[in-house]
Amino acid sequence: MKRENLYLSTIDSNAHNLAKQYGLGLEIAEFCTAWNLDDEFPKTDREVREKMACSDRFVLHGPFNELFPCAIDRKVREVAAQRYRQTIEVSQAYGIRKMVLHAGYNTWLYFPCWFTEKSISFWQDFVAEIPDGMVICLENVLEEEPKMLADIIRTVDSPKIRMCLDVGHANAYSKFSPIEWVRACGDIISHFHIHNNDGSWDTHSALDCGTIPMAELLETIDVCCPDASITLELTDSLPSLRWLADLSR
Repeated sequence: MKRENLYLSTIDSNAHNLAKQYGLGLEIAEFCTAWNLDDEFPKTDREVREKMACSDRFVLHGPFNELFPCAIDRKVREVAAQRYRQTIEVSQAYGIRKMVLHAGYNTWLYFPCWFTEKSISFWQDFVAEIPDGMVICLENVLEEEPKMLADIIRTVDSPKIRMCLDVGHANAYSKFSPIEWVRACGDIISHFHIHNNDGSWDTHSALDCGTIPMAELLETIDVCCPDASITLELTDSLPSLRWLADLSR
């Protein structure tokens, strides 16, 4: 893994200090909660800019609560599009060119065929609103297999729409291992969220604490998508940074 490809998520309150210490990027997570785009924006903006002073490269994670671009209700799809427009505007203001958005699949709400078809329609329309040079990475959460997201991204067929593979989500909720996801989707993966768990729940555990064979996974990433950026999405990043340092020796 190239150091310049490694980022820390600001879900770790110390991420900005560690990014400065280790020369890493930051993934800005404050806007995962949409109200930080509204009344809370002035306060959030100050905090984000202070953290950004500690690094020189960034990814921005957009809001996801109740946002379903595949929604049955047209009004719900319109809310998703409006939140994504806000996120693009904020990203542009910060000079950030890579965004992460949840793809929005919910096992209990949507048949896979509906999710795929309606997501393709949404993103084919929305891609025209993504500025040149910006990429939106659609993140898996409850998707049970790689095909749905891969079909969406490959059918939209734009360099502005890529995949963010969250390996912890794949390990907890998918029938396919994270390594199988990488091998199936390596050509369309632009970003990773890396964390571990025991396969039963999304615990965001340290890299060496879970059932994902992390060293093998990282080797597979190096082969299949060596230029993808990687965020440690952990509330305590330091133990995993030390583990990575030991791994590279």
